[in-house]
Amino acid sequence: MVRILFCITYLILLIGCKEQPPEKTQNKDYTNNFRQLNKSEKQAYRTKAIQIYHSLLGRNFSGGVLVAKNGEIIFEDYNGYKDFEQKKVLTENTPIHIASVSKTFTAIAILKLYEQGALQLEDSVQKYFPSFPYSGITIQHLLTHRSGLPNYLYFMDTAWNKNVYATNNDVLQFMLQKHPAAYSLPNRGFHYCNTNFVLLALIIEKITKKTYPDYLQETIFDALNMKNSFVFSIKDTAHYIPSYQYNNKPYQLESFDCVYGDKNVYSTVRDLLLWDQALYNNHFIKASTIQKAFTPYSFEKEGNKNYGLGWRLYIDGTDTVVYHGGWWHGNNSLLTRLIQDTATIIAIGNKYNRGIYAINQMASIFSTDKMGELEF
Repeated sequence: MVRILFCITYLILLIGCKEQPPEKTQNKDYTNNFRQLNKSEKQAYRTKAIQIYHSLLGRNFSGGVLVAKNGEIIFEDYNGYKDFEQKKVLTENTPIHIASVSKTFTAIAILKLYEQGALQLEDSVQKYFPSFPYSGITIQHLLTHRSGLPNYLYFMDTAWNKNVYATNNDVLQFMLQKHPAAYSLPNRGFHYCNTNFVLLALIIEKITKKTYPDYLQETIFDALNMKNSFVFSIKDTAHYIPSYQYNNKPYQLESFDCVYGDKNVYSTVRDLLLWDQALYNNHFIKASTIQKAFTPYSFEKEGNKNYGLGWRLYIDGTDTVVYHGGWWHGNNSLLTRLIQDTATIIAIGNKYNRGIYAINQMASIFSTDKMGELEF
C-alpha cells in the first residue's frame, strides 16, 4: 500500500435526442470477492474506529457513520433524531439528504448512458438544448466543473419568486431567457458550479424520456437494492423531510429545494456502502469507465487535489483517494473511498456538524500516515 499524507483546507461550496432509451437495468449480484477479514482484524479496526469517532463527533451529532473494509462493516453508529419535535429516533433505515454527494449518482448515470452509446462525453449541451446561449460547453465540461457557467443558486437568488418552488426546467428557462453572465469561457479552469449537474439531470431526462428520479430509482437504487434511497422532487413537497438548525428547529422548504442532479438524493450510510461496492464491480459499470471518472482533468493549480467526472480526487503517487462531500441546509455528508485499501468511510447528518468533514481521519485505521481534512 502506498501511504498517503494530506492536509487540505476546508472549503464548503454551496450548492446541478433521438437515441432510443436504454433498457431497464436488471437486479443482479454486484458483490465483490474481497478477502474476508478475520475476527481479530475486525476487532482491531473497530477499536481504533470507536476511539476516533468519539474524539470527532460530539453529543450533538445527529446522523449515521459507517466504516467498511473489503466490503465488511467494521464500525457503524447512529445518533440523534429524524424528528426532533416528536423525538423520533434516527436509525440505520432513516434516509438523509446527502447534498452534493448526489453528484456522484448523476455522474455515474451519465457514464452508464455513455457506455450504452446513448451519448458522447464530447456532445455539446446545445445538441440537447439548441437555444442554450452558451457555446462550446460539452457534457465532459459539466462533469468536470470546467463549463465556466454561473451558479443558479446565485443568479436566481434575487430574481426568483421565493414563493414558487423552482424545478430544473425553471433553471434552464431562466438561463435561456435572461442569459446570466458566464463565470468564464469553457475549459479555462475548474469552477465548482451546481448548475452543471442540474443540466446533466436534464440531459438524462432528455435521452431516457424518464424523470431523473425515476431513472435513478430504476437504474441504480433498485438495481443495487438501495431500499432507503430516492430523489426528492417537486411532487414530494407534501412529504418533505427537514434538516435541523443548531437549536433543533427545522429548516423549512425553500424555493430551490426541488432542484435535483446537484443534490436531492436521500440515502443511508448502508445504502451508500452498496453504492461504493458496486463501483468496484465491473458488472455494474466497466472498469474503463470508472477509470475515466477517477481521472484528474484540471491542472491549472499544482497539488494533489483534483476533480474527475463527478468525483473529487486526492492523488499521491499511485494512490488515489476518491471522495465527495456535501452541505445543504442542516444536512452535510462525506463519502470517502480509499481505493488501494478497499476501505470506505461514510458520514451523513441532518443537523449541521463540522465534525463530519473530519471523519476521514478514520483512514488512519488503514494507514499509519495521518489523514487530514478534505476539501469540499
